[in-house]
Amino acid sequence: MFIVNSYTLAVILCFVTMLCWGSWGNTQKLAAKSWRYELFYWDYVIGMVIFALLLAFTLGSFGSQGRPFLQDLGQASASSFGWILLGGVIFNASNILLSASTSIAGMSVAFPLGVGIALVLGVVNNYIVALQQGGHTGNVALLALGVALVVVAIICNGVASSRKGESGISKADQKKGIILALVAGILMSFFSSFVMRAMDLANFEAPAVGKVTPYTALVIFTVGVLLSNFVFNTLVMRKPFVGEPVTYGQYFKGSAGTHLVGMLGGAIWCLGTALSYITSGKAGAAVSYALGQGAPMIAAIWGVFVWKEFKGSGKQVYTLLALMFAFFVIGLGLIVVAGN
Repeated sequence: MFIVNSYTLAVILCFVTMLCWGSWGNTQKLAAKSWRYELFYWDYVIGMVIFALLLAFTLGSFGSQGRPFLQDLGQASASSFGWILLGGVIFNASNILLSASTSIAGMSVAFPLGVGIALVLGVVNNYIVALQQGGHTGNVALLALGVALVVVAIICNGVASSRKGESGISKADQKKGIILALVAGILMSFFSSFVMRAMDLANFEAPAVGKVTPYTALVIFTVGVLLSNFVFNTLVMRKPFVGEPVTYGQYFKGSAGTHLVGMLGGAIWCLGTALSYITSGKAGAAVSYALGQGAPMIAAIWGVFVWKEFKGSGKQVYTLLALMFAFFVIGLGLIVVAGN
């Protein structure tokens, strides 16, 4: 299977993770022109599962290093399955809330708040797991400083969001979007650390018996997301946060193009997650997760400059957004240095 053996390559792939995690929301924005996010989310999850299987049977099975996917899957312990499935369930609950927040408040609000909080708490969780397993942990002081600057960036975004100009969103809905993002971020901070418990972070080439490779973990994880989606998304379809209930009948009436846009979103997210897991052995679980969770900055760029979500706002708001970007960039730079 494909294994990353260079820290430099690991960092480069972590930045690709950041681009993927910060960009998949664009497919939801595209589909939202004619498609409710609850319906979009089904295609998103299906695309995630398909792409995970594609990676497992290609990069996860070719080459002389590590255990090929099917062999690795066959020897996985019950506890490994349990940790990964739990991670999938927690992620799905958080991501549905994040998607709801995006549909209400926009990418430039939902992602910096929700994913930013997930970055801060998730780095701590992943650092503890890496420490327990004897994996690469990096410089904790620089890592902490980098994360602290990201917190400042999140605060800048939160203040800017509260002062944004007229956007066609009521104050009540905007507040609901912010609350959903906050809850999503807290939940999302836990999923990665659960998945990491099932992998041997110190040795991807010859993982301990019962532990799994990143590719196997990704497949089990996406299956957990899919199974839990029958519960979570069905509830949200019947009791939506905003708007009228939607039905499965409406989903099956969607056009092929609309379904493909949702699946593309799932594939983009899945690629980013695969690279986060693959690089966790060389860069360290905390660093690979933290760099990938720089996604709020990417999402904010899309939201501000492409989707014009802050159109009509005053100079003070744009100053806060500029500070947000600056603190994100400096914070991520410190995180990179911390892992070397």
